[in-house]
Amino acid sequence: MTITLSFITSLIFLRVILDHSLSEIKDRVDVTVYFQTNAPEDKIISLKSALEKLPEVASIEYVSADQALQEFRKRHEGDYLTLQALEELDFNPLGGFINIKTRETSQYESVAKILEGKTALSSDSVEIVDNIDYNRNKSIIDKLTNIIDEANRFGTVMTIVLILVSFVITFNTIRLAIYITRDEIGVMRIVGASNWYIRWPFIIEGMIYGALSAFITLILFYPITLWLKDGITVFLGLDLLEYYLGNFWEITGIVLVLGVGLGALSSFLAVRKYLYK
Repeated sequence: MTITLSFITSLIFLRVILDHSLSEIKDRVDVTVYFQTNAPEDKIISLKSALEKLPEVASIEYVSADQALQEFRKRHEGDYLTLQALEELDFNPLGGFINIKTRETSQYESVAKILEGKTALSSDSVEIVDNIDYNRNKSIIDKLTNIIDEANRFGTVMTIVLILVSFVITFNTIRLAIYITRDEIGVMRIVGASNWYIRWPFIIEGMIYGALSAFITLILFYPITLWLKDGITVFLGLDLLEYYLGNFWEITGIVLVLGVGLGALSSFLAVRKYLYK
């Protein structure tokens, strides 16, 4: 039972690691809208406000033309020729831009279509948008969307399969334990004991095994997460120990319910063979 519950608990942590990794990748993807250098800032702010009202949009970051120029200077602070050429100009050659992040990667296309509409790209018949980089990043966004969908499907299928395998292992283990007491069950049936009278002690015993196994599993995972903490934090930026302690009661509830449930159900099914001979 402890091995079975440890296996299921490992699935919880693997799912957390997978979700965190996908979230990190999603955070690096966005759609950038570059504005004309002569675009009025109030029109840009108006467009930004309109986009923020879209249900697909998670966040929008606006960088003004002046901020864009400062960032450009900072990125090229060691490039003397570029900075010198910039000084020769008596105007800011860069326009402002906004970075748009959607709630799901699959929603970037719909936002891009809205941006490509005439009403979004212009104001008072004046074009304010210079370029949208969605088409350039479309193949990357589509691939990432497919990876996320496949990973979620794979994680769901593997969770179901492994829980079923764990149940079969637990069922057969308890069935083997009940096999030892088959003669006692036979005697109780002969003297007229009801099926539930015979079944309840085994179900309660299975529940106790499940509860004890759940607590053993929870104790074991503290040193395991402590040992994995540094490695996973370095590679993924996820503190597994902090997640375990922060969600301890939630994980405890899941493991305890699964342990008691598996023990009770396995005992219920395993004893049937000896009740209906």
